[in-house]
Amino acid sequence: MSVALVDDPVDLSAIDGLRPASVTVTRTSEEDFKSRQLIVWIDGQRVADLLWGDSITRDLEAGPHRIRVSNTLVWKTVQFDVRLGQQVFFEAINRPGWGSLPMLVVLGVGPLFVTLRRMDS
Repeated sequence: MSVALVDDPVDLSAIDGLRPASVTVTRTSEEDFKSRQLIVWIDGQRVADLLWGDSITRDLEAGPHRIRVSNTLVWKTVQFDVRLGQQVFFEAINRPGWGSLPMLVVLGVGPLFVTLRRMDS
């Protein structure tokens, strides 16, 4: 009779197909302006309002999907495919552009732009 020891490696690759696919959107970049919310839609359904430091994870069916992130003025949309058991990660950034800071100083407001960066391989 064989006994598994604590130090024996466990092969978890067989359960990958049992896990649902998922997508995570995080808003933790130091490039972020750290102001205003970012609204996240997945496949046309509004799923979250992210403030700086927040993240959201949603399970998905395997196949093609679309994520859209908006700061109510500017939006970015990315289409992606996900396999069963795969985890997809995106970093959402609400960032100032080249003219945002001077406008902020003069007018008290300035445009912010959305970057949506896929983080997994």
